[in-house]
Amino acid sequence: MCSRILQVLGRRKKLEDDTETTQLSRCLSVIDLTALGVGSTLGLGAYVLAGAVAKNTAGPAVIISFLVAAVASAFAAICYAEFAARVPKAGSAYVYSYVTVGEFVAFIIGWNLILEYVIGTASVARGMSSYVDALANFTMREKFIEWSPDWDYEFLSEYFDYLSLGVIIVLTVLLSIGVKESTMVNNIFTFFNLVTIGTAIIAGFWHLNFKNWNYTKEEIPEQFKETAGEGGFFPFGFKGVMAGAATCFYGFVGFDCVATTGEEAKNPQKSIPLAILLSLIIIFLAYFGISGVLTLMWPYFDQDPNAPFPYVFEKVEWPVVKWIVTGGAIVALTTSLLGALFPLPRVLYAMASDRILFSRLANINKKTKTPLVATIVSGALAAIMAMLFNLSQLIDMMSIGTLLAYTIVAVCVLILRFEDENQDGRQSEDNSMLGHLFNRPVKTLPTALTSSISSWATVVYSALAVLLCYLVVNYSNLMVEKEAWPIALTAICGILMVIVLIAIGVQPRTSMNLSFKVPWVPFVPALSVIFNVYLMMQLDTNTWIRFAVWMAAGFVIYVFYSIPNSLAGNSSGDNYQLSNVAYTNDAYAEEKPKAEVISKF
Repeated sequence: MCSRILQVLGRRKKLEDDTETTQLSRCLSVIDLTALGVGSTLGLGAYVLAGAVAKNTAGPAVIISFLVAAVASAFAAICYAEFAARVPKAGSAYVYSYVTVGEFVAFIIGWNLILEYVIGTASVARGMSSYVDALANFTMREKFIEWSPDWDYEFLSEYFDYLSLGVIIVLTVLLSIGVKESTMVNNIFTFFNLVTIGTAIIAGFWHLNFKNWNYTKEEIPEQFKETAGEGGFFPFGFKGVMAGAATCFYGFVGFDCVATTGEEAKNPQKSIPLAILLSLIIIFLAYFGISGVLTLMWPYFDQDPNAPFPYVFEKVEWPVVKWIVTGGAIVALTTSLLGALFPLPRVLYAMASDRILFSRLANINKKTKTPLVATIVSGALAAIMAMLFNLSQLIDMMSIGTLLAYTIVAVCVLILRFEDENQDGRQSEDNSMLGHLFNRPVKTLPTALTSSISSWATVVYSALAVLLCYLVVNYSNLMVEKEAWPIALTAICGILMVIVLIAIGVQPRTSMNLSFKVPWVPFVPALSVIFNVYLMMQLDTNTWIRFAVWMAAGFVIYVFYSIPNSLAGNSSGDNYQLSNVAYTNDAYAEEKPKAEVISKF
């Protein structure tokens, strides 16, 4: 019974040889993909995050926080890039985990990506609405309160946000018209976003004052001393820099939307990895320039955490630049909103194509060549949440799904790199278990045994990473006080993790040729796992409770719909050849003709 359950949960996607067949429009270039990654990421964070982190967490060292966050994001980005080279299909981390780990883990990832993109879209819409409302002296808010029911629920907004509703509806229509049209708008908006940021940075150079990086504690005005730390470049110390990096990491969330375009990108094995890395570099340079100019133009302790650029340019008496930046911020938020909404129907489409979610969501409109039903459902769900809910309590849930997806992708890199892709039954000669663990005598080609060793070692490493991060997050105070048991347990975890990594690293590796591979395996994916798990441990208990409720709803769907209807379960056999990783456009269209992709719109 247990073996049957494990077989069901671990069944994998059957893959065919044709990577080019798709009913989606394959029209996106590297420039389009890079603009999509930049636009979806460089939104509200570019105009808010730098000032907030500088004032409250890191001071002028916010530029170091962004650097640390960029390195951590790069680990996840290059893991995504390798999987984009392996599996150039719509669905992002959902597809990646389905072809490597199994159906149950793939469903968890896909379900959490839905959560991430829905809340991301709704939160950006509410942010843009609040930004516009602030410019109008909160006139819209007063009117919306008059037009809304009189209720007092903590988890709901105090009024219907009709502007957020309208903006998401307009963008949903735009996405439904066609991919090329919507990406053209995204490219234009992203261009204006980068011009706005460039204008702010260049204008800021005329007001740079390095004294703002060197305030002593005695020189800080009295009204700021309680919250300004110790002054200088590192007013909150190393701890503040790392705490700032944890916050800044969320400013890089969004590049993964590029990986959902595998069926719409030209030459996806090369263009998607390149676009992911290019977008991450552009985003880092923008954040680095913004944070540096802001803290050099005006003291970190007197930054406005909600709208730093308008505040600073008002202080230096440049109102024209202030309004240019304000207008650019609205354009940037629109771009970010489009980037947040774009990948959601692609994930729904990919899951529905596999019958993991309801198959009608995989319908492709013949005229626009977009997943029309999935796009409408995505827009409707995000619009309702943006209009009704107070998202301040849900914002952390955006991160938990993203971080879990990043973690699974990094784990999949470790599994795939050492897997026996030929599955030809090569057997190892008898040897001691210790010898097998450290590949003695040396084998140059993976076998079933070496693949199993690397897979189980990856599981052990991941478990140790969870324990280590839990100890560091929850017992760091005891460690500072030199309490023996948490120090000893942390040291043991660290030593065991190093040993496990060595055992993984010495195993024979696959010889598969890819257009892009993660360098320095197993260390880069291992660092990505640690950083992602650490950030997940930083989230509060209420976030984990809400996450559990969302997952419980997903498990109900999985048990009562996905297991009986999954194509992986209805097809013959559960094995596939990793050396020919590919998809057909619509898996179930060939398996069951009655479920062909149709269009009634």
